[in-house]
Amino acid sequence: MINLYGLPLHKLEQLMLDEGQKKYRATQLYIWLYEKRATSFDEMSDISIKFREVLKEKYCLEIPKIHTKQVSSDGTIKLLLELKDGYKVETVLMRYSYGNAICVSSQVGCSMGCSFCSSGLLGRQRNLTSDELVGQVLVMNNLLREENKGQRVTHIVVMGTGEPFDNYDNVMDFIRVVNAQKGLAIGARHITVSTCGLPDGIRKYAREGLQTNLAISLHAPNDELRNELMKINKVFNLEKLMEAIKEYEEIANRRVTYEYLLLSGINDTLEHAAELTKLIKGTKGYVNLIPYNETKLCDYKRSSGNRVHAFLDYLTNHGVTATIRKEFGSDIDAACGQLKAKCEGKL
Repeated sequence: MINLYGLPLHKLEQLMLDEGQKKYRATQLYIWLYEKRATSFDEMSDISIKFREVLKEKYCLEIPKIHTKQVSSDGTIKLLLELKDGYKVETVLMRYSYGNAICVSSQVGCSMGCSFCSSGLLGRQRNLTSDELVGQVLVMNNLLREENKGQRVTHIVVMGTGEPFDNYDNVMDFIRVVNAQKGLAIGARHITVSTCGLPDGIRKYAREGLQTNLAISLHAPNDELRNELMKINKVFNLEKLMEAIKEYEEIANRRVTYEYLLLSGINDTLEHAAELTKLIKGTKGYVNLIPYNETKLCDYKRSSGNRVHAFLDYLTNHGVTATIRKEFGSDIDAACGQLKAKCEGKL
């Protein structure tokens, strides 16, 4: 059965035409799904009983089930969600002064194999479907409404488990559903996709006509070090990556965010800061420095606060716009690089 939550409006319109319905039927369904938050076809009172029976026979409205829920001391919520085939993924809600941001997973496991990241230790099991991506937001919205009426997810970062551009089509469908005015109506500037650096995906994304944000998981300023930290660099080195980024900036007219995880004694010296400054010179991007969140599964250590600020000062003093990422949920393993499905059986 086709899950309607995974269909962008234009695909749902075509589906309705194929069913012998008028095109406007798709808009009706969107209103019921996302504005009125119907959970069954029987609730859709302005759709004929006959067609509702057709919908029940061929389509479904399913979202992931909450397997476990953890709440951090800072209010961050981490959910382990169970999918229809028994696999499980994690999604995280972070509370900012400007709104509620959800970190969405795009795959069960991850094949990128970054040495500092717990999320990819078990490898990719499968891609998430677009309805499973949308479902993560819907589940969190339901929790927020229970907690405080009127609250909802306002920002999305596709930075959870998985490489989004390794699941390109489903992620694009997801973005169009959550961004649609009659969908979840989350503004494009409030949606960020993070990639380890797949040049073909970056170039394709540049041509989507979206005004969403792109983040690059960089983490090293030279090929030798990045080869050690991120095996994807052995396939697509920094030269290929930077060429794709410059093309993206030119076509999309959007700047990127360079994510740079600071690992003690590995990539956090002023020499590394100088290399990073040189590498990104000529691009419009800015740097988001991420203090490392230590886990028992990886041997890396967190850079000291002094070293983090020295790195930041070097960048800013040399004309690079840079910030230090605010941390959320480290006490429940919900912070950057800590996501993994800790449960029995399937991931």
